[in-house]
Amino acid sequence: MLKRIAKILAWFVSIVVLGLLGLMMYVRAVATIDEPIPESLQSLNAQVVEIDTGLFKVDNNWFKKSESGLYELYVEGQPFERGVANGKLTRELVHYQEQVFTEQIHRLVPSDFYLQILKNFVGWFNRNLQDNVIKEYQLEILGVSYSASHEFDDIAPPYQRILNYHAAHDIGHALQNMSLVGCTAFATWSDKSEDSTLIIGRNFDFYVGDDFARDKIVAFYKPAEGHKFMMVTFGGMTGVLSGMNDQGLTVTINAAKSDIPSGAATPVTLVTREILQYASTIREAYDIVAKRKVFVAESFLIGSGKEGKASIIEKTPERVDLVEAHGNAILSTNHFLGPKLGMTRLNQIHIKTGASAYRYQRLSELLIDGQNSVARTAAILRDQRGLQDKDIGLGNEKAINQLVAHHAVIFQPARKLMWVSTAPWQLGKFVCYDLEQAFAYEATINEEIHLGEYTIPADSFLLTPEYNDYVKFSKYRFPFNPHTDTHPDSIIKWNPNSYHAYMLAADYYFDRKNWAGAIPLYEKGLTKEVATEQERYHMERNLDQCKKNIK
Repeated sequence: MLKRIAKILAWFVSIVVLGLLGLMMYVRAVATIDEPIPESLQSLNAQVVEIDTGLFKVDNNWFKKSESGLYELYVEGQPFERGVANGKLTRELVHYQEQVFTEQIHRLVPSDFYLQILKNFVGWFNRNLQDNVIKEYQLEILGVSYSASHEFDDIAPPYQRILNYHAAHDIGHALQNMSLVGCTAFATWSDKSEDSTLIIGRNFDFYVGDDFARDKIVAFYKPAEGHKFMMVTFGGMTGVLSGMNDQGLTVTINAAKSDIPSGAATPVTLVTREILQYASTIREAYDIVAKRKVFVAESFLIGSGKEGKASIIEKTPERVDLVEAHGNAILSTNHFLGPKLGMTRLNQIHIKTGASAYRYQRLSELLIDGQNSVARTAAILRDQRGLQDKDIGLGNEKAINQLVAHHAVIFQPARKLMWVSTAPWQLGKFVCYDLEQAFAYEATINEEIHLGEYTIPADSFLLTPEYNDYVKFSKYRFPFNPHTDTHPDSIIKWNPNSYHAYMLAADYYFDRKNWAGAIPLYEKGLTKEVATEQERYHMERNLDQCKKNIK
């Protein structure tokens, strides 16, 4: 009988193992992405030449680093050729960006077993990704991928990896409750702007670590087809996060609340790229958004220099809506506003439980009086206070400036001007680029191309003791920032008005079953401005458990 049972178990285990191996083979087979075939590979032979100290060129394409700390890149021509030039010129940044990104994933998912499961899931989920990316952008991404490192080929081949990285913003939607995606944007014009022109400001609060945001590129594109445009990006990314084209059309993206995606679609950053390259009006931008299938829910704030106004295009995998301003200003945080999508159950729950509605109210409060200007826009993007100027602690998701921004930008489309923030976050100086002057740069000597006289100075907050304390606190804010020691008293001292500081300190005691130490900290934290209902529930549930255990 024992032999029979052992034999049955052996057969069962063998079947399970074979089944798992078969499943893995199936996943790898369906997840394999065939590379597009360029007409010619001749551009791969082009060499990078340093024609002046710090100024590098590949044919007519160039790359350099500004004194501001921002990198600057110019590429032109056909899709594959400009991708190759991009990759060759920014090779080190492409390598660094991927290294940082994968390190953060390993910190979030330290188990090799679960990483393998995650890898297979993402591969299966994105198995049809390429079918939703137009051939032009496939070829450009392929060109960049020739400069990608082979260090990460165990994840996937370079082209497949770079293509998938373009969906990183979309994947971030699933991590909204960790404050990784929480952007703010607004626009004013006519009587709401000091000089009556359209002014747009935005914080791109996509956070996967300070190292990931270290090297930002201001890229200038002159594609063989479509409009010239400029955008803020990073190594390996050909999609658009924030940008403006030579028609005075601007685009920024704000994540809305999404259901878990059911399958691959067009990454949002490639939809915005298509808008900048091929649209000159809000209606043309709407038509592009409407025809593309997307992963997740997104708001596109579109500014039009031609029309002198801005509108919001709201998009889900199933529906699209155009939201016009009531007056001469429009605001966008992370919830839908329009009649089609604003009243959906998911959006209403997000408004009630998240930080987006509070941040929208604070933005409205700051814009209600007086006329807007470029300088005032920068001040609003840097605002760290709550409603009625309440101190809600540093880094609160309810604040416009959450001290996590990858970058912030300000546009003045009628003048073709774009201001880009410098580190740290949006606290460093904003440097100004004139789109037309930047494209006229001949790149024979290394000289600054931003307009020094239009620079907005760094935030004075950087000179305060509070800033230095927050830098210490920020290391404990996210789970993928490594730290080996935690001192609850110090965490609270560094950010005394933050619910998050009390929650982190209380959690430290809770994890060690020090109920008496955790109780007063949870109670104090609950008196502060808590960003989300999920975090409030976490503190209330742990507080109840502490009280039960201490009796």
